[in-house]
Amino acid sequence: MFGQLMSMILTEDFLFSIIRITAPILFAALGAVVAEKAGVTNIGLEGTMMISALLGMLTSYWTQSWVLGVLVAILVGVLLGLMMGFFYLKLKTDIILAGIAVNMLGSGGTIFLLYMFTGMRGNTGSLSSANILIPTLDIPLIKNIPVLRSILSGHSVLTYVAFLCVVLVWMLLYRTSLGLNIRAVGENPNAASSVGVSVNKIRYIAIGISGALAGMGGAFMSMYYSQGWNSGMVAGRGFIALAAQAMGRGEPVGAMLSSLLFGLAQALKNKVTGLTGLASYNYLVAGIPYLVTIIGLVIYAASTLRKVKRRKAIDKE
Repeated sequence: MFGQLMSMILTEDFLFSIIRITAPILFAALGAVVAEKAGVTNIGLEGTMMISALLGMLTSYWTQSWVLGVLVAILVGVLLGLMMGFFYLKLKTDIILAGIAVNMLGSGGTIFLLYMFTGMRGNTGSLSSANILIPTLDIPLIKNIPVLRSILSGHSVLTYVAFLCVVLVWMLLYRTSLGLNIRAVGENPNAASSVGVSVNKIRYIAIGISGALAGMGGAFMSMYYSQGWNSGMVAGRGFIALAAQAMGRGEPVGAMLSSLLFGLAQALKNKVTGLTGLASYNYLVAGIPYLVTIIGLVIYAASTLRKVKRRKAIDKE
């Protein structure tokens, strides 16, 4: 069985699937990074992805334009982020409760919206067609290289956007005045306010950007990955993204590497599920990504605790 597993995962298709599965997690993880840099924990990523995925898919179908579908998904993500910011910053609601409300809206409210707009229950399978889905892209130079073309070329347009966003988010945070303000507000809001920075404005912007990134992740899920919307499609990726952000120490590159780890775990789960002899253990196999999440967070927590103890020891000296 081990030999069968190795022969399945040491393939170009397996590496291709890791990148494909990583993309939506990476979008949400980068959203979590931006929000966390401003001192806001966007726990509503899961619900934001669900709602954006649905409304993006429906817009794409109604307009017969995947571009408009993606733009609407991004806009919905921004609006949901700003709504959370309004409850948190203006109405002084706990940000965790606001995030939970968005997640509940994403899990139950989307089913109601789908039925209200289309009369369908649970999924949009009958609406899917090639012209409303996000197209794939062959990279000019890489598509001619035998091995790399099977791994890096032929992905969805948003897959490449996801990895490009790693660079863009890093540049935003560390090469722009807005990024400096975001980090200042997250590290010490009182000091930032004392030099004229509007803390609430910066946090609104950060959580809006976070929502936009999660919206792109939602569009990816419904308009490419699942080729339609269904009620369980996000499947915890928003929460996994929060774990990726934590494991990546709140940095864009670290979040990307952590997202790749979770993408590997998900791809491995998909491959192991297809092995003969493991059919009766499918429910255990389905837990592989979540087990990796727990292990990763334990390692992250242990390393953070060790650093805190070391810092305290240095301070005592």
